[in-house]
Amino acid sequence: MRRLSLVDWIFALVAVVVVVSGAVVVFGRSAPPMQHQNTGPVTPAAHSDGLSEAESGYRFERVVMPERRGTGVPVAFRILGGDGKPVTRFLDDQTKQMHFFAVRDDMHIFRHEHPVLEGDTWHVTLDLPDGGAYRMFAEFVPLDSKDARHPVVLGVPFSLPGDTDLVPVPEASASGITESGFVVERADDAPLSPLRQQTLRFRLRHPGGEQVSSVEPHLGANGHLTGFHTMLLSATHMHPVEPAGMPLINGELTFQAVIPERGEYRLFLEFALGGEVHTAALTVLVA
Repeated sequence: MRRLSLVDWIFALVAVVVVVSGAVVVFGRSAPPMQHQNTGPVTPAAHSDGLSEAESGYRFERVVMPERRGTGVPVAFRILGGDGKPVTRFLDDQTKQMHFFAVRDDMHIFRHEHPVLEGDTWHVTLDLPDGGAYRMFAEFVPLDSKDARHPVVLGVPFSLPGDTDLVPVPEASASGITESGFVVERADDAPLSPLRQQTLRFRLRHPGGEQVSSVEPHLGANGHLTGFHTMLLSATHMHPVEPAGMPLINGELTFQAVIPERGEYRLFLEFALGGEVHTAALTVLVA
């Protein structure tokens, strides 16, 4: 047998390296990435936040944008699908196909409306008493949604010209009051954290101080809670876990929330009583 020379050993070593490298590449391409293996508890998905005008294959198309302050300010828009054509049918979400919000960046002006479809275009009017920078949100659940609890939320900015009376965002507080005098207060004192399912409890009191024993169904629920990040203007919309029309235990409404970002949020709680919708706002800190 011929004794292997130094050159023979070098070629043999190169061949081994090539074979091993090829095996590593093949294994790396066929094996599932380690970060996709879930061996722990699943973190609840965050609510769509409305920071973009395009998401999940849908896009907000401006038709008529607010150009003045005052009452009855017209807004019109289309929701375009992945093929670029208007989408005109969504799943009913709390009795409506489309929820629409507008908020000024200082959180002093908040509107929750429900556009009407005319042809392929959604129409709504807003009461905007003052100028400034705003953001509007269109929220809907696609017909093919795999989880109707997480709607698509598209958001676009707009501004109204002229002098503006900006109001500082109130500091974090455990309570808020409606224009009609109802008091809404946090019934829990648990700290809020991002990207974690947690319970928010709010106690309702009449202007005289007594607890509210029941509320009237409003849009298929006992109430609506909409939160906005005071810096990012991202949106989160929630409904109480208590069935609509059910008497309130200790005057409380309970919400299951997954808040996506750290920071300060302004919460707007809407409920119906006496044939009117009442809205209270309070600020919370998510850390």
